[in-house]
Amino acid sequence: MSVEFIGITATQPVSETGNASGAADAVATQSESGAPSGAVIQPGYLKALATAHEEAGFDRVLVAHTSASPDGFTVADQVLTHTERLGVLLAHRPGFVAPTLAARKFATLDAFHPGRVALHVITGGDDADQARDGDLSDKPTRYRRTDEFLQIVRRTWESAEPFDHEGEFYTVRGALSGIRPAEPIPVYFGGASDDAVRVGGRHADVYAFWGEPLAGIADRIRQVRTAAAPHGRDPRFSVSLRPIPAATEAEAWQRAAEILRLTRERVGDLRKQFNLDHSAQQGSQRLLDYADQAEVHDKRLWTAIAKATGAAGNSTALVGSYEQVAESLLDYTALGVSTLLIRGFSPLEDARDYGALVRLVREQSADTDALVGAGRP
Repeated sequence: MSVEFIGITATQPVSETGNASGAADAVATQSESGAPSGAVIQPGYLKALATAHEEAGFDRVLVAHTSASPDGFTVADQVLTHTERLGVLLAHRPGFVAPTLAARKFATLDAFHPGRVALHVITGGDDADQARDGDLSDKPTRYRRTDEFLQIVRRTWESAEPFDHEGEFYTVRGALSGIRPAEPIPVYFGGASDDAVRVGGRHADVYAFWGEPLAGIADRIRQVRTAAAPHGRDPRFSVSLRPIPAATEAEAWQRAAEILRLTRERVGDLRKQFNLDHSAQQGSQRLLDYADQAEVHDKRLWTAIAKATGAAGNSTALVGSYEQVAESLLDYTALGVSTLLIRGFSPLEDARDYGALVRLVREQSADTDALVGAGRP
């Protein structure tokens, strides 16, 4: 099974650890803005981060979204323009752009960069963050809207004839796009609630989970597959993790302790700066429940950062030597996970460093596939 690696992109250095971004990050930012804090948009930093991921062997980078984020379509185009092979996973919240227009925007981006664009559907789990952009609907309503939104998006991408649609949220008459993707644009989807699984099971090509213990991921895969089966769908699966590798396991745990110390010092400022409140998100609550059960699950899944940050985003780490972390990543692929979204705490330095993990995982995955193909267990 081919393993897809997704990293993260950003227009300025951002990390839970603040100044722990590392000397390389600070130098890159200093040269563009005169100070490590810098402007929100730092073109040189964005280019350096994208290039680092491409050189490390990543397949895509996530262009994330909040109510305060720069426009994702512009950021994605910059990433694609400054790289040759790297793709983007562009996060998009249904409800703010008409589905026919959103479909054309994605298709246009894909036309300029064929086969390198994917849609990551973010229905929105934080009521306050939705409200900052004027959406006051509750979560069940948002998931019904997402369901209808994706129906129209796919039809816009696929239909060569005008079509009508009349639903709870959208009415479209005679819709026809002059630009349609030559190949299907993959739809990634995340969410831990029953509504999320119901809608994602119907639409997702890839269903994304945060980094839970192996048993939790196995349960979630079964849940999504059950929801997808009535629609004739067989989605792939993604897990998001925060690797902390080093030459030795002891060195990795030393680094993890320093990351935790800096995160605890900075978490209050981060919550204030980015209005972080994930208390209503079931995915965050699941991570916090695991953190309450144990600080380390399985071989080396570390939950301390999730607990310190209130599980604001993907915040569980894998700590160990490069070989140990690669082994733990392969444990997820053995469950049926085909996409690994990994990002670090020193964004630029870690993107460069993760090339070793990408190579180890792919080499060992290829060796396993070869043994299976030869009929060996």
